[in-house]
Order: sequence, then structure tokens, then C-alpha cells
Amino acid sequence: MADTSTREIYEVKKTLEELSRKKGRGTELVSVYIPPDRQISDVVKHMREELSQSANIKSKQTKKNVQSAIEVIMQRMKLFPKPPENGLVLFVGMIPKGGPGTEKMETYVFEPPEPVQTYIYHCDSQFFLEPLQEIIAEKDVYGLAVIDRKEATIAILRGKRIDIVKNLTSGVPGKHKAGGQSQRRFDRLIELAAHEFLKRIGNHMNEAFLSIEGLEGVIIGGPGHTKEDFVDGDYLHHEIKQKIITTVDTSYTGEFGIREVIEKSMDVLTEIDIMREKKLVQRFLSELVDNNGLYSYGEKQVRQNLQMGAVEVVLLSEELSSERSSYQCQSCGHVEEKTVKKESEEDISCPSCGDTMKPSRSRDLIDDFVEMAEEVGSEVEIISTETEEGIQLYRAFGGIGAILRYRVV
Repeated sequence: MADTSTREIYEVKKTLEELSRKKGRGTELVSVYIPPDRQISDVVKHMREELSQSANIKSKQTKKNVQSAIEVIMQRMKLFPKPPENGLVLFVGMIPKGGPGTEKMETYVFEPPEPVQTYIYHCDSQFFLEPLQEIIAEKDVYGLAVIDRKEATIAILRGKRIDIVKNLTSGVPGKHKAGGQSQRRFDRLIELAAHEFLKRIGNHMNEAFLSIEGLEGVIIGGPGHTKEDFVDGDYLHHEIKQKIITTVDTSYTGEFGIREVIEKSMDVLTEIDIMREKKLVQRFLSELVDNNGLYSYGEKQVRQNLQMGAVEVVLLSEELSSERSSYQCQSCGHVEEKTVKKESEEDISCPSCGDTMKPSRSRDLIDDFVEMAEEVGSEVEIISTETEEGIQLYRAFGGIGAILRYRVV
């Protein structure tokens, strides 16, 4: 997800959290996912068909609410001559606010941070969020190849999505039964053809992988020893060769072989992700132990250093569950920001006039740090509590730490 900002992802995540709490009285909440290449006229036609089908719903209230939601979607479609670059996602439905008769139509329409892959119309008592959750999931990018003497397949793994880049066939001849000089000459020709095929594979892999920003690693599989010949030989650009994580034996080539490579590498990939987190926190702890000033921790200190532009990487525990709230005094207009527990109704006294201040705006604490970091070009890493280091960051440092670019006096 190189082209998607961390802030965008968190904004969508926040919307998803909000949507996950919405419940309808019946199967009347409508979710629509529109890929970028889908014609709006096709969507409108399908909505008309669904409107007609909804006449068969037995419950009068559910029928009325579903039809109202579909009509809202058709109205919204008039605003789009074609889907945006990444497609369109719509969530529409009547949401109860309390007792009977308190339902209110709610509509959410937005372009996701990555392209919608499949057209979906879904009607249920909850919004259908799984495709969007998958879109915004953290996606490490890996280069994959499955190789033998006859064929090779090159692919890119982004999260759970596999993009086949190239299928190659070698034309390397099989075994020859001639003996003597003819056999040796033929064997040399076979080896030369095999070498040329490996060179061709390397060129295509270089072309496919060198342009990928943030490529985490390369995994190579295959059913025989050809993959080892390829890895040991001089066929790949040095930057790509350095990123080779492992080789795995597969029973298949082609797309089946690629899927087998992924299956057999999952433990390695999980370990890599965990190790990356561990190394980041260890680096933070090392700066702390060395006491050379290239660290800070605790919300107040990290916030100050971020504002100065001194932070290289902000480390935030995934367990953080507070909000950053803005309080405004209705008497004198004084504004103050404070971090409080989520959904806290806490009031504070105005330092200027002493009157009670109530929260006027709240946002997720992680979201707040992400926005600050983006403004000054700092990185943000969300640290899980699946490692000792992650637990230590949360328990000993309140879940907020930073590695600094320079020493702050």
C-alpha cells in the first residue's frame, strides 16, 4: 500500500469501527462495492432489479426500508458519471436510535484507499465490511517465483492478493538418447538453453521487482534443483538477490506452484513481521540504555518532539485506547486539549474563568499521532503485544515511544 498514506488508512479504519456498531432491525442495511471498471449504468440497472425483487419481502417495514435504501443509492449514482479511480463503496440503511419509530436513514459513500476488486450487493442486518477490511489491512509486498527447467511463473504478493506478473516457458529440450560425441554436444546445448532461460527469468524478475517501493523480500520455489542453480548463479540484480528470504520445494509450477510457495512460507513471513517489530523496539530500548538522547517516551514528551520535527519513528502500541479531546469554555471561549479514556464524559474546569468545559471534538489517540507525524514527515509504527518487546513498550512506557532524528536539548 505504498501510495496510501497512514492517515488515510486510519480514517477508513475509524469509519469501519463506527460502521461495525450499526445494526438494523431486519435485513435492511445495504452494502455496495463498485469496482473502477464497472459501468454506473450497469449498477443502476441492477439496483432497479433489486428494487423490483424487494417487493417480495414479507415484512412491510423491512421492505419499505430496503426500498428506501436502494432509492438513495440510485440517487447517489446520478452524481457519478463513472466510478472514481479506486471504485466506490456505499453503505446505506435505516439505523434505530432507540425505541420503535426512531430509525434514521444513514448514508456513507466514499472511495476506498485501494481498488475494489469485485462488484458486491449485500443486504443484511449489519453492513458488509469484510472486503473493505481486507483492502485496508496492512499489506507487506513480496516477490515470488516458481522455477523449473520447463517453465517459470513470477508473481507479487500484496497482503492476501496474488498478482501473476509473467508466465515463461523455456523450450529447453528433454533428454537425448544418442551416445558418444552427439550426446555430449547435445548435453552442452541443453545446458546453454537452460542458462539462457534462467537469464530470461532473472531479467523479468528484475523488471517486475526493482520498481516496487518497500519490497519486503523475495521467495523462490520449484520442484527440482533448478531454483538453487538460479539463486546461486548471477541472474538477479544485486538489490533483488539480497532480498531473497528463502527457497521452498514445491510439487507444482505455474499458479498452483505460486500458491504452494505462499503456503509453505507463511511461518517465515509471520516471523519476519514479528522480527521487524522486535528490532524497532530493541532499537528504541538501545537508545534509551545508551542514553545518547535519541529517544523519547510518554505522550507529552513524544508530542513535543513531534511538533519540533525531531522524531524519526513513532512507536505506538496497538493496545492504546484513549482519545484526544478538545474542550471549549462556553463562557470565555478558552480551548484546551486533553487525552481521556474513550467515550469519557469527563468535564474539566476552565483555567481562565473557572467554568465547566465540555468536550467539543474527540478523535482516536493513534489517529491524532498519525496526523501529527505526517505533517513533519515522521514514520509511525503500530506495535503489537505479541512479543516481549511489544508488551514492554505498552507496560513500561505507556505504549508511546519515539526514536529521534537528532538530540533535543
